[in-house]
Amino acid sequence: MSIGQNITERRREKMRHVTVYTTEREYSHFVELAKSLHYVKRIETDEEPRVLDNIKAGLEEVRMFEKGILKTTPAKDFLNEL
Repeated sequence: MSIGQNITERRREKMRHVTVYTTEREYSHFVELAKSLHYVKRIETDEEPRVLDNIKAGLEEVRMFEKGILKTTPAKDFLNEL
């Protein structure tokens, strides 16, 4: 098989994926390990904001509103805009 044929064969290889569930403590170690493997082509993680992070952000906004740092729209005005 020539070099050109070998490259073409590699392009035709079907890509597969694996889902791994791990603890928060081991997560970053596993991602770094996967990145170091020469045959890993792409890593997709669940780095999207988590529910708890969204709740914390909402509570911080409430604190800012109570301190007068943040202005809000009254619920009635908000609903009227819909």
